[in-house]
Amino acid sequence: MNLNIIVVPTLSTHHCLTMHKILFVEDDADFRVEYAQKLRDAGFTVVEAEGETPAGELLRKDKFDLAIVDLVMENADGGFTLCYHIKKTNPGMPTILITAINNEMELRFSVESKSEQSWIKADAMLNKPMRFEQLLSEVRRLLGYEETPAHH
Repeated sequence: MNLNIIVVPTLSTHHCLTMHKILFVEDDADFRVEYAQKLRDAGFTVVEAEGETPAGELLRKDKFDLAIVDLVMENADGGFTLCYHIKKTNPGMPTILITAINNEMELRFSVESKSEQSWIKADAMLNKPMRFEQLLSEVRRLLGYEETPAHH
């Protein structure tokens, strides 16, 4: 009697995350490389861009599920401009704007402010420095993942 065994791989929650592709736009190479790798380790596919110009080229060639965009890059308003472009060409794509400007220059921007929602085209804003867990939580929230309860 010949017995054929078929192994069917199962997808864990970790592997399901790899279906989501993130564009990470940041001119600080050390920060970008570190956090992009941590997102990969969390199961996401991450494409890196060092500024708004290469990010614009990537957005024309590929489809992304979410973008993480630094506020100040090649141009002082590069992050705002890129987020505006993303929302104009792909309105359903969530964007996270990251910045050190709120801390360094005592300026305050908020995506929760009704008056600022008209010109800040981002779904979330995080201040640098940040813990990776803060970024990961926002990524998961914007991609529709349910948070798992903490184990005590």
